[in-house]
Amino acid sequence: MPQPPVRAYVGLGANLGDSAATLRQVLAQLEATPGIAGVTASPFYRSAPVDATGPDFINAVAALDTVLAPLALLDVLQALEHEHGRLRPYRNAPRTLDLDLLLHGDAQLDHERLILPHPRLHLRAFVLLPLRDLAPDLSVHGKPMDAWIGAIHDQPIERLAG
Repeated sequence: MPQPPVRAYVGLGANLGDSAATLRQVLAQLEATPGIAGVTASPFYRSAPVDATGPDFINAVAALDTVLAPLALLDVLQALEHEHGRLRPYRNAPRTLDLDLLLHGDAQLDHERLILPHPRLHLRAFVLLPLRDLAPDLSVHGKPMDAWIGAIHDQPIERLAG
């Protein structure tokens, strides 16, 4: 019997090239991926790099329904990063595309390739604000989203029009 779909949330970011166009293209590619349906994106945000240098990022979060297991979904995300020219010359390097699996249903996973829920999602304005746009009542690491958002007020971020 097939597994019912679960709701997953994916963080999207880019700070090289036409970042907004790349994110729009990736959202369409996710929607067209077998095993993924119902892709909904938050508004786009502009944010300064965290623990890194380089141009500002364009960020968003996508909610999607998937029958893919967490590691299979991670494989899809990493293949999309590769397709869009993602290089990893050093930690937190500027990037053409960054896709992070934030949540996969209620899954808790501590694997060498993937930790769920994402261990730093509650520390980043560029994740919390777009995630709140999609799921304002979601709890993150056992706390309501707004409890975390108060702690990230010092991170510069701007919601983009359109």
